[in-house]
Amino acid sequence: MKTFIFILLISSTHLFSQKLLTPANSSIDQSLIKDETTESVWYAENAGAKVEIGHIITELKNVNTTDLLIKTTVKMKQMPDANWVDSTLVKTANFQPIRHSSFNAKRDIVLQFNKNYVTGYHFDKKTGKRNQINMAATDYFDSSSYPMVIRFSPLKKNYLPELVIFDYNSDIKKGKQKAYIKDVQETEFDGRKVWAVKTTDDITDLEATVTYFIDVETRKILKQDMQLGERKMTMEMVK
Repeated sequence: MKTFIFILLISSTHLFSQKLLTPANSSIDQSLIKDETTESVWYAENAGAKVEIGHIITELKNVNTTDLLIKTTVKMKQMPDANWVDSTLVKTANFQPIRHSSFNAKRDIVLQFNKNYVTGYHFDKKTGKRNQINMAATDYFDSSSYPMVIRFSPLKKNYLPELVIFDYNSDIKKGKQKAYIKDVQETEFDGRKVWAVKTTDDITDLEATVTYFIDVETRKILKQDMQLGERKMTMEMVK
């Protein structure tokens, strides 16, 4: 009887387990990926009112027949001269990362993704500490690109995969982790049919959620709702 129950448990776990997405096992629809530049306004919620924090410009560019550049520039309203620029180069077919850089007022990060390891550096501008990075890791998405992986995946109700990602922010959080699609619903936003995709990840210890409102036809991210405890923020694409 115990053996039968054990086999039943294994079978049911397999039946209800969700797909694990990695570059080696992705379902990205490459035909949906086009060169584009979009701008979104970033708001914080304060006493029920939206307060503008800044603007975010996202660029997708096919640099050649195999590689895609994802560039994000954050312009803070209160610090107009202190831009935050993230650039990630990936393989277009499966979003296998090639390199990543992120520069802002607090720190710089540069990562080079190789087959079996990641190299680069993390520079803390406040302390002046520079950490060299050399970590073993295989088969993952860069953490900055996984929203795009979701955007170009075959979205539908009950599509709830886990994504393997690599993130390096400090000595505390670094290396391979997971991101999770918690819910997918078809709804409407601003008169358009969208997929509302609710996500979380290990980077925030599953405490923060981001819901992406993705146009069903164009796959552009029209809106993002972010929540961490009582804190709420929104990003809305400029028409």
